[in-house]
Amino acid sequence: YSYSCTEGENRQLWSSGHHLKSCRDVAFSQDGQKLFTVSKDKSIHILTAEEGRLETRFPKAHDSALNCVLPIDNHVFATGDDGGAVKVWDLRRGSAILEARQQEEYISAMTVDGNGKILLTACGDGTLGVFNVKRRRFELLSEPQNGDLTSVVLMKRGRKVACGSSEGTIYLFNWDGFGAASDRFALRAETIDCMVPITDSIVCVGSLDGVIRAVNVLPNRVLGCVGQHLGEPIEQLAVAGGGKGL
Repeated sequence: YSYSCTEGENRQLWSSGHHLKSCRDVAFSQDGQKLFTVSKDKSIHILTAEEGRLETRFPKAHDSALNCVLPIDNHVFATGDDGGAVKVWDLRRGSAILEARQQEEYISAMTVDGNGKILLTACGDGTLGVFNVKRRRFELLSEPQNGDLTSVVLMKRGRKVACGSSEGTIYLFNWDGFGAASDRFALRAETIDCMVPITDSIVCVGSLDGVIRAVNVLPNRVLGCVGQHLGEPIEQLAVAGGGKGL
């Protein structure tokens, strides 16, 4: 879609029906030229962003249905599936360069540090996984938290990691202390389904109740309601337009 804040100016540019089952996640490449898609049919597709032309396809990329995809640089990307497996792929090789299954449930979200070295994975078993992309190895798992971990973002210039949970709690980890949460903050929300950083200290949180909340991290407090979709859950958030649009 081409979107606009002016009513009536949003328009569809193209659509793709390449996947055989539901499309679970999409992500733009860092240069914005490609679109990565993953599906319940266990495949990864890479399309051109302008025309929607299918360029690359990995038909049986995982043993379980795929749930999320994260481009790390213009050649390397990561995927996670319903069975807890994580793979890191290199398009120059056309294959996975790291494969691991250290977590027990679905991989719900992933993020990577600014150097593209450390990959963090949030999981339905309540753990945060840490993988070293450069050395192609698993590093460690956090202690299980209460509920599913549903989202993971970097805060405080990369010194803190925030994870949202299905119990409506934000768990905070120090960058050099992934084994156990350093702090936690319970929101008055049924769940936290997605999060997106707005500044180094402020994150917007989407929930099952349809409310988008702005939350300040350290000191932990809810700043207010940004907006809402009445009666519908917030399943994904993204910042656009140089931070002016949500």
